[in-house]
Amino acid sequence: MDDRGRELADFLRTRRSRVTPDQAGLPEDGRVRRVPGLRRDEVARLAGVSTEYYTRLEQGRAQNPSPEVVEALAGALRLDPSEREHLTDLLARPASARRAPAGPQRVRPGLYLMLQTLDHVPAFILGRRTDVLASNRLAREVLTDFDALPAPHRNLARYYLLDPEARARVGDWERIAAETVAILRLEAGRSTHDRRLADLIGELTVKSPEFTRWWNDHRVLRRTHGAKHYQHPSVGELHFSYESFQVPGDAEQTLCVYNVEPGSATARALRTLSALAAPAPGVTVEEDREATDAGLTTPAGIEGVRAS
Repeated sequence: MDDRGRELADFLRTRRSRVTPDQAGLPEDGRVRRVPGLRRDEVARLAGVSTEYYTRLEQGRAQNPSPEVVEALAGALRLDPSEREHLTDLLARPASARRAPAGPQRVRPGLYLMLQTLDHVPAFILGRRTDVLASNRLAREVLTDFDALPAPHRNLARYYLLDPEARARVGDWERIAAETVAILRLEAGRSTHDRRLADLIGELTVKSPEFTRWWNDHRVLRRTHGAKHYQHPSVGELHFSYESFQVPGDAEQTLCVYNVEPGSATARALRTLSALAAPAPGVTVEEDREATDAGLTTPAGIEGVRAS
């Protein structure tokens, strides 16, 4: 069984293990259950397929099921939208199919200018593998200065899981880190041959004590919106309501904005941080941009940023 087949098999097994017969509306049949959740024949019955066919699917030996079968399986396993997307990715094409290598990612000049316009709240743009492609000053103040890191380390998952400062700064660190692993798992399902993603997963497996446990849960998640809070060493507690937007024209870039309640303690704290992060007196906007282009403040210069 190849990597995609193993991923599909593990995903299906973990999803059926969490659904009880009672949840699925199945009567007790008196048989002793050696494992939690549904049996293969019960999933097959709920999905309207043969037990043999479902077994082949779970063993990675059945390819390209119809959309109707995928939908029936998703219903039987009570999958949420992210899990349905992941299942579709895993079943979409033969495991031997290879995608062309993805080219470098660039942030359009207009998007970079948008980040600077959003100067009253943290905002940043994520690319493949949760790479941080660009960020504004407040994002670098609230999270970490990604621009000061070597280019391969400008990655949100790597920051949350490997940077010791993140554990102290990120409120509810375990939840946020686990959700980030689930986001990587979703991406791995559709980017089987992304060498840099595989390298990142390998590094996290070796260096993060928690990563393997979360990865083996096979949880998947698409970032949309939610709440986050941080403990900043200079201004204390910061509470945000974040929103994520797919960038028009590039499905692999996401704009993340950390909104705050007007007049709140967090809004006041951000004004303080904004003043601390402002360019030095006497530096014009154009001079600051020239410093940016030279790599002194951010690699996301007016010409856009590149990330492979």
